[in-house]
Amino acid sequence: MRTVIQILLVIAAVVLSYFIYQSIQRPIQFEKAKEARYEATVAKLKDIRKAELAYKNIYGQFTGSWDTLINFILHDSLRNVKAIGELTDSMIEAKITEKKAIQMGLIIRDTIRESVLESLFGKNYDANSLKYVPAPGEPTEFHLAQTIITTGSGIKVPVFEAKAHNNVILRGLDEQLIINLNDQLRTNEKYPGLKVGSITETNNNAGNWE
Repeated sequence: MRTVIQILLVIAAVVLSYFIYQSIQRPIQFEKAKEARYEATVAKLKDIRKAELAYKNIYGQFTGSWDTLINFILHDSLRNVKAIGELTDSMIEAKITEKKAIQMGLIIRDTIRESVLESLFGKNYDANSLKYVPAPGEPTEFHLAQTIITTGSGIKVPVFEAKAHNNVILRGLDEQLIINLNDQLRTNEKYPGLKVGSITETNNNAGNWE
């Protein structure tokens, strides 16, 4: 009987040690996976911001349509100034301005048009994937929105916002730890996920990770 009890105690000790180990590793593994998912999502949000800012530079406002933004990347173009040469000390001493140097042919400033895709991302970039949150499972689009905010002085300011909730970004990870993370962020009055831009604040194109 004593031998049986000893064996049972050993088994109980092993099981207890396993659960203690798991309880320690669980948040560590979650945090590691979360950071990898966040890094990939932030990269996408930075690309979205880059595309939106380029779109606004041409059309004067942002877009809340994925079809419009992706079509812009694939089929529109940007003006780029090709610069050859610059003012030298001798030109400055001779009181030659850049405008005059251009007229004299000493400096070349040539405006060329380049596709948005190649200019911003490179020709091999998959623009059609831009709208999807980089998370496993069913493809899920980032929430994309734009509006115009009228300031107190009557100035109309275009704004945009792109975001993804933690429930999507961290899909498939420990559900309780996701709930805990979301509750903590809400308690601190922060968005429970990742976002860039804001449709409630003017001149805020920052990401909430920055």
